[in-house]
Amino acid sequence: MSRSRTKLALVGVVLAILAVLLPNTAEAQFGLRGGPLGVARFAVGHVIGLSRLRHARMAVRGSRYRSAALRSQDPRGGERGQPANPTIVRAALTAQAALSGWHGGRRPQGWWRHPDGSYGWIGPVFWPFAHDDLTTAIIFGDTTSLSLYGYGDIYAAIFAPYAAPELAAYTAPQGRRARRVPSVEAVCDGSDTGGLPVDRIAAAVQPNEMQRTALDDLGAAWASARDTIRASCPAQAPMTAAERLGVMQTRLDAMIKATDALAAPLAKFVDLLDDGQKAKLDSLANERRAALASAQHKDAQAASACDPNYDPRYDVQAQRQYEQLVQQQWPADDIANTLKLDDTGRARLDVLQGTTLRTMETLSPCPTKAEATPQARLAAVKARLQRMQQAVNSVGDALDDFEADLSDEQKVGFEAMGPKRGT
Repeated sequence: MSRSRTKLALVGVVLAILAVLLPNTAEAQFGLRGGPLGVARFAVGHVIGLSRLRHARMAVRGSRYRSAALRSQDPRGGERGQPANPTIVRAALTAQAALSGWHGGRRPQGWWRHPDGSYGWIGPVFWPFAHDDLTTAIIFGDTTSLSLYGYGDIYAAIFAPYAAPELAAYTAPQGRRARRVPSVEAVCDGSDTGGLPVDRIAAAVQPNEMQRTALDDLGAAWASARDTIRASCPAQAPMTAAERLGVMQTRLDAMIKATDALAAPLAKFVDLLDDGQKAKLDSLANERRAALASAQHKDAQAASACDPNYDPRYDVQAQRQYEQLVQQQWPADDIANTLKLDDTGRARLDVLQGTTLRTMETLSPCPTKAEATPQARLAAVKARLQRMQQAVNSVGDALDDFEADLSDEQKVGFEAMGPKRGT
């Protein structure tokens, strides 16, 4: 493909992501309600992984990943003897698992996908690869996947992409369709794969006996943290928006507890290393950053929007994108008319909308600069998880207020808005 055609293709993908993320056009017109609220950075988060997105989509369509995932109860499903790019495998397998239960697996992609092609929701499971994301961020200093969790996942919790029978298929698969829809247990067991790379760390730092004991203790703590996160997988499918936000809270709480459990053994191991060994440990993160830099194409617009000095209030295009985003994702007039809301109900819906949109600002999708030490990276990861937990709490409170005076019939009507938007 020529360079000009490549540029056109990338532009097309960007526009498609912005237009297809949640594709239905609402009839309501809204003001900016306090400015762009970080929409430029949110949009950039859906552009950051473009150099990998094309390959990820190809992998999703590839029959070898698809058939392997369906044959195995382990949704990793990789082919034997062939090295695999973990980003591509992750995108392929989360997409296969997420879409197999959506509209009978007939859709090539879903509106709630992440920009790297992966999915933050697989049926009732929130944040597959949670343990792997902690490892990648803390040990290798790569927060790319971690930073993609935010507004889009919270929105998906409110307006579920799945209908009730589709969600039920993940927890109680029946009939021929069960061969395509993985169980919650399979997703939770198979999505977190690596754990702490003890052998790789040992090869890098060449630990003495005392250091090796501390490293083994850290590996055991890492495995225990994985069990903590694994235990947060839902036993039943959450059928309401409040329940789905509760699933998010439970998962985030488990991840935060995991970081707390890792802090002491991580500090003990690192403190036992001399300066030369610490440098060798840091080289693992440096190698990861170099690999990412070589794999991703530099994009001036993306870089400027992720610049902390960038102010989207003075970006006319960003404001237009924000207006379009609100109109597409929050058809408030449609919701109000369908539910027959009174003035109080409409005001509470506006608060729910505004609270959710503000999470774009508090949960920027731009990857953060890696801290210098594993301990500092762990603290930064915990801080990000706590910000997301607070955001989910705020949205949950706004949802509770909105639903407080709704009748059962209105609540059912509100829940039906999500699956309808996916058609």
